[in-house]
Amino acid sequence: MAARHRLDVWLKLVCVFKQRSDAAEACRSGHVRLNGNRAKPSSEPKENDVVEITGERYRKLVVIGLPEHSISKEVARSMYRDESPPPPPRDPFAPTLERERGAGRPTKKDRRDLERAKRG
Repeated sequence: MAARHRLDVWLKLVCVFKQRSDAAEACRSGHVRLNGNRAKPSSEPKENDVVEITGERYRKLVVIGLPEHSISKEVARSMYRDESPPPPPRDPFAPTLERERGAGRPTKKDRRDLERAKRG
């Protein structure tokens, strides 16, 4: 009998999410689709299934393999084919949200400027 695989476990084992709980939460909140349908964490991925992940960046993955246990990242990344569109190019003139190392604690004005830049 073949082992049963869960989608949240597969997403964690192939290094798409760092923790299974993060993968399960993404599934529950509707950010993960399996073959075009909204996926539950307990959905069973099979070979050649399409997993779409929305969020900060859209990703489209085709299942190639189903690992039984934790594996190295190099092997894990060979368990799916990434058909995601390339990320949009970064604007080199966009304001950065990083502060110089050793600049000390941000002032109230610095924090407001950072919040304003995060919101867009």
